[in-house]
Amino acid sequence: MRIVSLLPSATEIVCGLGLRDQLVGVTHECDYPAGIVALPKVTRTLIPHDAASSEIDTLVREQLSTQAALYSLDLQVLEELQPDLIVTQALCDVCAVSESEVKTAAGLLASKPQVINLEPMCLADVMQCIREVGAATARNAIAETYVAQLQDRVEIVAVRSKSVPEAERPSVMLLEWIDPPFSAGHWSPELVSLAGGREAIGIAGRRSVTTSWEKIVQADPEMMMIACCGFSIARTLEDLPTLRSNPGWTDLRCVKAGRVYVVNGSDYFSRPGPRLVDSLEILAHALHPSIHPLPAGLDAAERVET
Repeated sequence: MRIVSLLPSATEIVCGLGLRDQLVGVTHECDYPAGIVALPKVTRTLIPHDAASSEIDTLVREQLSTQAALYSLDLQVLEELQPDLIVTQALCDVCAVSESEVKTAAGLLASKPQVINLEPMCLADVMQCIREVGAATARNAIAETYVAQLQDRVEIVAVRSKSVPEAERPSVMLLEWIDPPFSAGHWSPELVSLAGGREAIGIAGRRSVTTSWEKIVQADPEMMMIACCGFSIARTLEDLPTLRSNPGWTDLRCVKAGRVYVVNGSDYFSRPGPRLVDSLEILAHALHPSIHPLPAGLDAAERVET
């Protein structure tokens, strides 16, 4: 089978199922696991690589209002690859190629590939997505074993968190974007709860939304985890002066307590694939390091100067 993945999380799922050798094309954003970047790229973006956060936000909002694509397929490369299976998504209108474009392209290919759409909104949905890819690739048993391994890790965190009294569960602001601020939805509030915290603003199973700074000040979180969608730690740190310039920043409980952290939002939290479990473990360790040891191979969230 020749597989093309149109989103980084799907690429990680495909490789997690032991299908790396059948993966023939990926997106320009796929960078994990090692070696994936050498595969042919089937997508491109109109977002300038050096655009400021506010500029990216403006481009995204214009896309939503005009239906102009920010991501598009490279049809020539796709035709050369002639995949049997295309794994894509219909969850986000701005972070990947549109569903309609994918279906149109698939219909033009001589290989007549199967197209499967992944649309997870919570952790259980992510596990189901792994099963769906397993079913499409005749890896059902392997998928079930893989899901069981991931769920075991989730359960370990959940059981440890049960020992944390309600009064000791800090309120957490999981910030998905800085300029303008976005509170994290989808699976992120669920991860906060499993890790032993209380999400201050985001709602589980709902989309991430623009959040006024005034609302953040009113919520006054005890901890802030900054996981800017698509950004590395270094790129996120470039926007910290913007965050610090907001009125009332120094008065926030998380700032006073020195509990503001940054993680790689490209690798963690914003990719609904196997590494959401890594995200949970990183978050749990930051919240309650005495009961949640950081697993080997994972980097701890970076505490930032407030």
